[in-house]
Amino acid sequence: MNAIQQYLDPEIAAQLSRLDLVARLVVEGFLTGLHQSPYHGFSVEFSEYRQYIQGDPLRDIDWKVFGKTDRLFVKQYEEETNLKAYLLLDASGSMNYGSGALTKYSYSAYICAALSHLMLHQRDAVGLVAFDSGISSYIPPRSVISHLHTILKTLQTTEPSGEDTDLAKTFHELAERIVRRGLIVVFSDLMDDPQALLSGLKHFRHRKHEVIVFHILDPRERDLEFNRETRFVDLESGATVTTEPWHIAPAYKSHMDDLVNHFRRECHNSLIDYVLLDTAESFHTALFNYLAKRKRLM
Repeated sequence: MNAIQQYLDPEIAAQLSRLDLVARLVVEGFLTGLHQSPYHGFSVEFSEYRQYIQGDPLRDIDWKVFGKTDRLFVKQYEEETNLKAYLLLDASGSMNYGSGALTKYSYSAYICAALSHLMLHQRDAVGLVAFDSGISSYIPPRSVISHLHTILKTLQTTEPSGEDTDLAKTFHELAERIVRRGLIVVFSDLMDDPQALLSGLKHFRHRKHEVIVFHILDPRERDLEFNRETRFVDLESGATVTTEPWHIAPAYKSHMDDLVNHFRRECHNSLIDYVLLDTAESFHTALFNYLAKRKRLM
């Protein structure tokens, strides 16, 4: 494992304080690993190239790329790149939980930073929306590299908080606010009423947006593997309950599996790409999944 690849490990990345450095290392490590992965070629979607279409001027074909890949690509100029991506980041109180080095919010922020870095460097426009009980930050999409600093600063200074989180209300509001069709990427633990939440996500689809949902969960939230009597605190309401987790773990895990499968099934039926992420998972896996899902949307 080289020096860059090791920073793909969330436990090690958590030791770094500079979000811009983590974003750069994750992206560089991701691009390095791309050439040795089964997703080789997806980077085309994130560069200044697109596949050749019959009728394109022959002078725009990149023959060096053809020599390496035996496939025809034409140079994509900045004015042709019109993707607008909105990164919707859940900053509600529940996102402040983490059984390991990173909370769900921190993990999501790293992925947001890396995606922003990657997309801006291939001239796509990226915006960021942070929300808790309502919209706390709204940064419209821009495609200039200097825009990355604004996004990173917001990610760095946002503190997960808020009570009575209403994800559905926020999604409905944004669906009406974002007029131009674009790519909506949601980062959330989806800790809200499932049906109301799905209604909000479907509103984006009704407005013709492409939607990807990153469902961010801590491993202990999925398996409840605590080996002693534990006091659980609701990070949004402050309510507490003390129990012996091993007594309720089987029923709890079954419920969580059902919930995940429900989100996966409903998203699939609505043409929403659903990606379940574990905060112990390496960042580059999340990026590979993103590109795989993005490829299916093209």
